[in-house]
Amino acid sequence: MSGKPQFDERAVIAAAVNVFWNHGYAAASISGLTEATGLSRSSIYQRFEDKDGLFLEALQAYTEVVLQRMNAVSANTAREKVEALLRAFLPGELAPKCPAGCLIARSCAEAAELSPAGRAAALAAVTRQREILERILQEGAKAGELARDAEIDALAWYYFGVLQAVTNFPHAGASRDNLARMIDVAMAAWPTNGTPAAL
Repeated sequence: MSGKPQFDERAVIAAAVNVFWNHGYAAASISGLTEATGLSRSSIYQRFEDKDGLFLEALQAYTEVVLQRMNAVSANTAREKVEALLRAFLPGELAPKCPAGCLIARSCAEAAELSPAGRAAALAAVTRQREILERILQEGAKAGELARDAEIDALAWYYFGVLQAVTNFPHAGASRDNLARMIDVAMAAWPTNGTPAAL
């Protein structure tokens, strides 16, 4: 048993995710992390080295869950898939105990506070999210669902921006209905053959 952690690593990392998600990296203290995870300071340092090490594993775990949710969306067309993906992240679709907002977006906003490894991990998470949308759009272009001159890269950033609004605007007071109607407007910008993109 020597050298093996004497605790549930998945539960510890899940608890750390909630701390960083609720408070952000800079405001997350070691004392707060010990209280949430049930680990002593020495156990955190022994297993994760420091707060940054725990953050990196927490962000990785969070990112994988988000990507799984995005990839799990299915629909008959690329347009329907993008819309379904956006609606899957509307408030109320997650368990009530989950914090509002997005840990990835919060981490990017705190980039100046992160270590180089933390900044790289946050930016990589953003890239992986956007690439899912870009892949869906590319599939739509191949199927003739998009205008021939549609700018896939710009559209991927556009719908990624809408996704970020869906997950983060509840902090600013946007209701589920507000966000659902925003998705309606965003999908109206989908450029079909003969219709230029209205970005």
